[in-house]
Amino acid sequence: MHEFQLIEKYFLKLAKKNKSSLNLNDDVFFDKSKKLVISIDTYVEGVHFVNFKKPELVIKKIIRSSISDLICKGVKPKYYFISGAGNKDTFLPKILKKISKSLKEEQKKFDISLCGGDTVLSKKLSFSITSVGFSKKIIFRNNAKINDDIYVTGNLGDSSVGLNILKKRITTSNDLTKYFINKYYLPDLKLKLAEKLLSFANTSIDLSDGLITDLEKLLNRQKLSYKLYLNSIPISQNLKKLLDLKKLSKLSFISQGDDYQILFTANSSKSRIIAKISKSLGIKISKIGKICSYSQNPEIIDQKGKKIAIKNKGYYHNFKS
Repeated sequence: MHEFQLIEKYFLKLAKKNKSSLNLNDDVFFDKSKKLVISIDTYVEGVHFVNFKKPELVIKKIIRSSISDLICKGVKPKYYFISGAGNKDTFLPKILKKISKSLKEEQKKFDISLCGGDTVLSKKLSFSITSVGFSKKIIFRNNAKINDDIYVTGNLGDSSVGLNILKKRITTSNDLTKYFINKYYLPDLKLKLAEKLLSFANTSIDLSDGLITDLEKLLNRQKLSYKLYLNSIPISQNLKKLLDLKKLSKLSFISQGDDYQILFTANSSKSRIIAKISKSLGIKISKIGKICSYSQNPEIIDQKGKKIAIKNKGYYHNFKS
């Protein structure tokens, strides 16, 4: 049983009368009358981050991945709450000082404020973040249209390489190691794009679990399909360099997750305004595919025009039924 089956079976009926819950099928709660937008995320050591050896970086990753849920909806985050479960070793004074310093830096960078939280004694280290923003409208999930163009911001794959380096699955030069680990801990959020998205995106999601996994989430209750062009999916020069050095496949890294870029669809008539906004904000936005009829199977097309299969779609939260 994956997370959506679990939610639908046990919890959806509890939220049916609350329109702001968005049928528990989006990344946020949205109360239109109060212009209130809320998201909540939990992060567990060994699942969402490798370890707590760099608390000052882990906490930044957690904050950024949390407010990313609002940003991809076209909403600027304003407040956050943080709860931590840990023990005397994980919450030593020297560690708490590092966490506090990092939170202060993130607050300044993203113009957000801490509003509260909780602390719990636990053998297992985890954090929960609630992010709050205000907006008259948001970009909903499951609102794609046939023939929409599919776009993504930034580059994909750098973060997953960083994770693989931390897990000692990949070794490379010191410069590349530093670059990829930095990308893993400090995702480059597109805050300036948030409010602009509302003018052209039909539907959107942030890339946390992987390109294919999140694209399928984006369409999960719509009878739609997609076609992606591998050559158009953006990666950094450093990732290209690594792929060449290690003789690795681009396909292996573009959908492993932790990118926190924005995946969205838009009508083809919006292509000019998207290009203009991309240039004016200095934000890379790439057209990578097309939304298709449900009668067509999902496809990824390589540079030679051949259909290719992707073995790793990304991360799924699976539970025993």
